Amino acid sequence: MFIQHPEGVLINPTLFAQYVVDGIRLGFVYALISLGYTMVYGIVRLINFAHGDVFMVGAFTSFYAIKAMRLHVLPAQLFPSLSPWVAITIGTVLVIILSMVVCMLLAVVIERVAYKPLRNAPRIAALITAIGVSFFLEYFSSLPEVFTSNYIIYEQPFKVVSWKILGVQISNVTIIIILVSILFLLLLRWIVYGTKLGKAMRATSWDKPTARLMGVDVDGVITKTFAIGAALAGAGGVLYAIAYPQLIVFMGIMPGLKAFVAAVLGGIGNLNGAFVGSLIMGQAEMLSAGYILTPMRDAIAFTILIIVLLIRPTGIFGEPEGEKA
Repeated sequence: MFIQHPEGVLINPTLFAQYVVDGIRLGFVYALISLGYTMVYGIVRLINFAHGDVFMVGAFTSFYAIKAMRLHVLPAQLFPSLSPWVAITIGTVLVIILSMVVCMLLAVVIERVAYKPLRNAPRIAALITAIGVSFFLEYFSSLPEVFTSNYIIYEQPFKVVSWKILGVQISNVTIIIILVSILFLLLLRWIVYGTKLGKAMRATSWDKPTARLMGVDVDGVITKTFAIGAALAGAGGVLYAIAYPQLIVFMGIMPGLKAFVAAVLGGIGNLNGAFVGSLIMGQAEMLSAGYILTPMRDAIAFTILIIVLLIRPTGIFGEPEGEKA
């Protein structure tokens, strides 16, 4: 079945569905990054532009975990009796966990060294510092002694398999990205709304001086917020690398910016908003690439942001100042 496009080009519904599926996959990856943006902004009102580079470090960490450490096949080597899919699942989880831990440690160092001394400085100082940290991570990582400035091919930890459902290709990578992203979102909501740390985070975001008076370790809460956000970015980096198996040290720039746009689009500081905004960004990008021009997908994605902000400056799930999800 075909539908007439306004410009005379025939639109195939199956192709449209394929773009939607690809957009969902991309949107879920953006969600993992944008949640970190929105958490940090919600707590310290900082747009952490280095967050996209933490995402890059997560991807590269998984590359070396697979290429050099062979971590993804370690369970199969240690326990030969395990079924192959169980062994590779455990191995892939180990790779993701290692990347998350490395990103958490990196985020803690960045927060302690670069952001904490500026806690009471004007916001513009912290913002410029974030941009500086971002550039530092990119160019430091490009050194041959660290990562590399060249493109490298990513070895996927498991075989990619695709199925055709009503003509639409859905791969195991897409399913894994969706399931893992939903799992992390639910886990994050539980942390924020069901734990003592979450209460402290919400108290800190409302009023830091009062939170301190109530016995909340504000500095500790901020550090943990950075760590949690970085862990999500690290997981996002691994999933992104598996889905798009080519790495470069500047790979965090555009996904990071788009995840930030998604957070603003949904209403920065709002977890649900970051999630919905990410899905919208994923769809906008893939449909633009499919029906307009691939180079235009970035321009259209940012145009959507401008339109939304002109109509609703606080974003889709925007709330009055002082209220956060």
